[in-house]
Amino acid sequence: MRTRHETAEAGFTLIELLVVIVILGILSAIVVFSVRGINDKGQGSACKTDKVTIQTAEEAHFATKQKYGDMGELVTGGFLSSPSLWHKVTPGEGGKTYAVALADFPEGQTNPCTGF
Repeated sequence: MRTRHETAEAGFTLIELLVVIVILGILSAIVVFSVRGINDKGQGSACKTDKVTIQTAEEAHFATKQKYGDMGELVTGGFLSSPSLWHKVTPGEGGKTYAVALADFPEGQTNPCTGF
């Protein structure tokens, strides 16, 4: 037969379980807040990479054709695999300059690259 003292120590008390649950809750809150900004950083990197890819394609197009082209010319010439949905290209007068800007989105939608 067990004594009364041995039976009482056989499991965890309610207070011990509640303390463990509170600690796990605090740790999960810390993880959620620290991971929250990772998606924003990834979107910013994707936008910057998209713009740099377009600029590189424009320079390659200029080296080949001696003029800068629009998005369609970059795709049909093989300098880009597909047109960018986030940026637009505007060649300057005479094809000697170009500008890369944010693409226009339909009303009610925002370009994910706004702010980067």
